[in-house]
Amino acid sequence: MNGAKILVTGPTGQVGLPVAKALAADNEVWAIARFTDRAGREQLEGAGVRCEAVDLLSGDFSSLPDDFTYVLHFAVSKAGTWDADLDGNAASVGFLMEHCRKATAFLHCSSAAVYQPNGHHAFIEDDPLGDNHRVYEGFLPFMQTYSISKIAAEAMARYASRRWNVPTTIARLSVPYGDNGGWPAIHLDMKLGGMPVPVHPNAPSRYNPIHEDDMVAMIPGLLAIASVPPTVVNWGGEAATIEGWCALLGDITGLELETVTTDQTLESVTLDTSRSQKLVGSTKVDLRDGLQRMVATRHPELLR
Repeated sequence: MNGAKILVTGPTGQVGLPVAKALAADNEVWAIARFTDRAGREQLEGAGVRCEAVDLLSGDFSSLPDDFTYVLHFAVSKAGTWDADLDGNAASVGFLMEHCRKATAFLHCSSAAVYQPNGHHAFIEDDPLGDNHRVYEGFLPFMQTYSISKIAAEAMARYASRRWNVPTTIARLSVPYGDNGGWPAIHLDMKLGGMPVPVHPNAPSRYNPIHEDDMVAMIPGLLAIASVPPTVVNWGGEAATIEGWCALLGDITGLELETVTTDQTLESVTLDTSRSQKLVGSTKVDLRDGLQRMVATRHPELLR
């Protein structure tokens, strides 16, 4: 991608930040968020990203141009209330796609959390959807709305793609990680805070971690397969387990990341990535190498 005019939502988040910064090197990148954190905005602007304060919940995009080549929608609402999260995750997609209906392609970042839990089954894109994250309701109440509102967001993206003829890709993302953090980074921080890492009794807890470098590299391919109605693909790397990446982090740092078995955490959400590998290509970053780089960036003092 070179010379394109790109809009990125959720630019201070886990995925949006490294993507926006990387694409700004060769493209005109705009980023929208509320930008309540001045440091986050300054980091983006330092990389050449043009930042505009926009509240997705309002549905008001009048301060933005409407001639973007591509739209990368990574923003997510986790307010924990149904009104806020249905508006923030679903309704906002409709308003955004209406405003950007001239775009060549629209990437809607969904989540593997949309699948109905099914043990160690590797989900394909046509598998049943369901309330994957309700298990968190007791101790992470903001997650009780997550799966349903992300499913609703996909439905809105399907409607808006056809309504305004916007070629769209819906990518169901697994576990992003890298220098900007992610679930493995949280697990390392839990160790540093004296807390064990929760794992489900239906062991092992298997996911598809994907490094931020691979996410950036796959953006052009994900946009290239956009269609009306939308193309749906699973988005992740090689399958790996929480137990396995905790062991790798232990080997990298010399620390022992203890685990605790509890049903108050997610069980496996494993993706079958055959479709995305065929259409977009495979990931390249080895998990150990990615974790090594993550630790070197975030906690260099821990490297053995």
